[in-house]
Amino acid sequence: MLSIRNLSLTATVLSLALSFPAATWAEAPASPLVKQLNNGNWLDAKEAENLRDELYYQRAIHAYITMLPLLNTIGMRDGSEKAFGAGYNILPIWKQRMDARTQVPTPNADVIYSMNYLDLKETGPLVVKAPPDVIGMFTDFFQRTLTDVGAIGPDRARGGLYLLLPPDYNGPVPGGYFPVKSSTYNVFLFFRTIMGKGEGKPDPAPAVKNAETTRIYPLYAVEKEAKPMQFPDASGKRVEMMYPTDKAYWTKLKEFVDYEPVSAIDMELRGVLASIGIIKGKPFTPTARQQELLQKAVTTAPRMIMATRQLGRADGRNFYYKDRQYENVWGGATSDWMQESYLDVDQRAGFFQVAYSSAPAMVMHTTGAGSKYPNTLRDKDGNFLNGSNTYKLRLPPDIPAGLFWAVTAYNVTDGTMPETSQLLPSTNGYYNTPKQPDGAIEIWFGPQKPDGIADSAFIQTIPGRNFLATVRLYGTGDAFYDQTWKPDDLVRVK
Repeated sequence: MLSIRNLSLTATVLSLALSFPAATWAEAPASPLVKQLNNGNWLDAKEAENLRDELYYQRAIHAYITMLPLLNTIGMRDGSEKAFGAGYNILPIWKQRMDARTQVPTPNADVIYSMNYLDLKETGPLVVKAPPDVIGMFTDFFQRTLTDVGAIGPDRARGGLYLLLPPDYNGPVPGGYFPVKSSTYNVFLFFRTIMGKGEGKPDPAPAVKNAETTRIYPLYAVEKEAKPMQFPDASGKRVEMMYPTDKAYWTKLKEFVDYEPVSAIDMELRGVLASIGIIKGKPFTPTARQQELLQKAVTTAPRMIMATRQLGRADGRNFYYKDRQYENVWGGATSDWMQESYLDVDQRAGFFQVAYSSAPAMVMHTTGAGSKYPNTLRDKDGNFLNGSNTYKLRLPPDIPAGLFWAVTAYNVTDGTMPETSQLLPSTNGYYNTPKQPDGAIEIWFGPQKPDGIADSAFIQTIPGRNFLATVRLYGTGDAFYDQTWKPDDLVRVK
C-alpha cells in the first residue's frame, strides 16, 4: 500500500508532467522508424487506403511477371483446343509449315510443328512414343523442362517411349521407358521434325510422315480402350494462341491454382498470389477497385517487360559478340534462367513475352546436335529495325548448321510473325538461294522486294512497325561457339 508520502510524490510528478509544453514531448527520444512513420502515429485514413491499393497493384505486377511462362502455355493450349479439340490423342501438326496466321510467340516456319497439351490428372500416367530424329521436349506448364527429346534427350534421336508421371504418382514405374515426373498435372508436348529438301525448296512431307508416327496412350489402358491418334492439319488456319491481355489473365491463373497441387508453385509465390486474392480452393472476388488495379497491372506489366528488353542489360550479358548487335535471349544463363547466384527473373519474363519453350538443347554447347538463335533488334549502326526501311543481312560462307539454318522476322511486342502478303516471313537453307562469289548468302528485309532479288532471299516487313530478326542454326557447329563464324549485322540500304 502506498504511503501518504508516496502518493503525494506521485501526484507531484504527474502534475509536473502535465504542465510540460507539447514541444517537450515532441522532442522525446524516438527510434528512426517512429520518426519516419508519422512520429509514431497512425497514418491518415486516405493515405492508408492509397498505400494498400499501391501494394495490391505492385503485387499484381509481380504476379504477372512471374506467372507469364504459365499463362504463355495456357494461351497456347486454349487456342489449340478451341481450334482442333482436346484430348491426349489429338496432335495438331502444321503440315505445310506454320505461317503468320497462327498467332503464337516466335514460331519457326522452317520445321514441322507438333504440339499437344496433356492432362495427367485426367488420364494418369501417359506413354508417348516419340519419333526418331525429333527436336523436342516435354515441359510442365511453367515451361520448366522435364526432358529434351531427340539428339540431346535420352533417346539420342532414335525415338523411344517416354513415360509421363503426375506429380502425386506413387505407383510402380515399369522398365522399358524413359520416365519423367512432372511438377504439374498439365504437360506441354512440343515436337519439331525436319523437312526434306525438294527441288529448290523445302519438302514438308517426310517431316509430317515422321511426326504422324507419334503415339500417346495411358499407361494402364488396355489396347481396345486407348483412343486412336488424330493428326489435324493446323496449316492455313487462323489460330489465336496468345496469352490473355485482359482480366482473363487472372481468372485463368486462378483456375490453374485450383486445379494443380500446392507444390506446383512455391509457397512464397503463392503468398504473392494470395495477397491479390488468388488462393487455392477459395473464391476469387476482387472488389471493383481491385479489378481496376488488376486491369492496370495487366496493361502496365507487359510495357515494363518490354522496357527491360528495349533498354538492355547493364552487364551486357545479353550480347553474343563484342562487335555485333546479336543478342542471346537467355542472357548467358541456363535454360531455366539460373545465373551463377540468382534466378534471372527479368530475362525470363523478356523471353516469355516473345517466345515459348526453353530446354537445355537450346543453351548447351553441343556440336552437331543443339540449336542456337542469335537475334537482333538493331541494325549495324545501333538503330532499331524498322519495317519502313530496307536492310541487307549477309551470312558468311560455311554456315555452321549441320541440319539446317533459317532467318525469320518477328514483331517486337510479342514475337508473332508480321502478317503481310508473304505469310512466311522466313527463309532457310532448303531453298536454292543465290550465293555471292565468296559463297556468302544475302537476305533482304523491307516493305518491298528490291529489283533483282530472289524470292527466297527476301523477307517482307510492315512499314512503320519495328521488328526483330532471328538467325536459327540447327545442328550447331563449333565455328559458332568459337566465333570463327559470325552473322553480319543488318545494314540499312537506302
